[in-house]
Order: sequence, then C-alpha cells, then structure tokens
Amino acid sequence: MEVNVKLFGDLREGRFKEEKTELQENSRVIDIINKHNLPLDKVAICMVNNCQAEFGQVLQNQDTVAFSPPVGGM
Repeated sequence: MEVNVKLFGDLREGRFKEEKTELQENSRVIDIINKHNLPLDKVAICMVNNCQAEFGQVLQNQDTVAFSPPVGGM
C-alpha cells in the first residue's frame, strides 16, 4: 500500500518535506518512523488524515501521515 508522509520542523533536516512511501498491508505509524529513521524522542505530534494518532494505529492505503517535533511555547 502507499501512504503520503509529511515531516515538519527539525524532522525534515536531511530528509524530505513530503513523500509517498510504500508499506506492507496492516503497517502501523511506528513502521513509518522506523523506515525513515525518525528519532522517536523528537516525534511529539503524529497525525493521520488530519486527526491525532498513536504510534500503534494501523494505516490504510492512501492515508496521509504527518509528524512534527515539539512546538515551542510563547
């Protein structure tokens, strides 16, 4: 299956802004994190199709998954 992956902030450094990624059926959000070697301690926000998601969420074909590092306060 194919999902669209978006990275924000420091997670883009040395990587990409947005990319299509091929995954096996029943893959989870954590599988994307592992595939792209994202530092787990830097992934503060995870969204699937514009809804907050957990690392264990199962993905569907054509989902959009976005990862963001912690966002600073005021």
